[in-house]
Amino acid sequence: MTVADPNLRVEKALLRDGARFIIGCDEVGRGAIAGPIGVGVAMIDAAPKRIPKGLRDSKMLSEARREELYPKAGRWAMFSAVGLSSNEEIDRLGLTAALGMAGARAIAALAEQGAPIDDAVVILDGHWDWLNPALERRMTVRTRIKADRDCASVAAASVLAKVHRDRMMIAAHETTPVYNWVSNKGYASSAHYAAIDQHGPSELHRLTWLRTPSLLDEIWDEELEPVLQDSQ
Repeated sequence: MTVADPNLRVEKALLRDGARFIIGCDEVGRGAIAGPIGVGVAMIDAAPKRIPKGLRDSKMLSEARREELYPKAGRWAMFSAVGLSSNEEIDRLGLTAALGMAGARAIAALAEQGAPIDDAVVILDGHWDWLNPALERRMTVRTRIKADRDCASVAAASVLAKVHRDRMMIAAHETTPVYNWVSNKGYASSAHYAAIDQHGPSELHRLTWLRTPSLLDEIWDEELEPVLQDSQ
């Protein structure tokens, strides 16, 4: 089935209903076993520029195409940013809290750029609002399943966050190449688990997410159990 390119129908409807600005918001790295979780945000107004040709949800694009679209998505948005929460914060606080923290950091980065965030409505990919609980000041959030596929502002945020996080993992490959970050970007694979079993976890791994039995037997007492206790 052919999937239509994202458009601005949802954004324009919200603008007609009184919103002055729209912030598309999407996360990346939620299912990885290593590295940070990232949240991208892209703000547009009532007169956005032409949508970059080929813009789509980052999951539907090749790595080369995402890299090509990354600067275009950044120029298309009035303001854009990516917020991160580290693997250590994910282990210590839990995924939901860390996700909200990354989103709050992205919104704060917009504000630091001078973006009028108080006059914006956020389109958040998914079915629940994980952003507001982490913000100092509540924002108007509209959740939408598949917003990264349908809404251009969210697709732009998706590309920005994905490329930003991928570049971080690729850079980490230079110091810890045994985990092959260039290929897996911190996501699970049989080769990734085999590397963990052979070399142990790195400083980038989410200890509470590792599920290889031989490894768990080795790290439980010294590393994993204290992390779990702290997160409860």
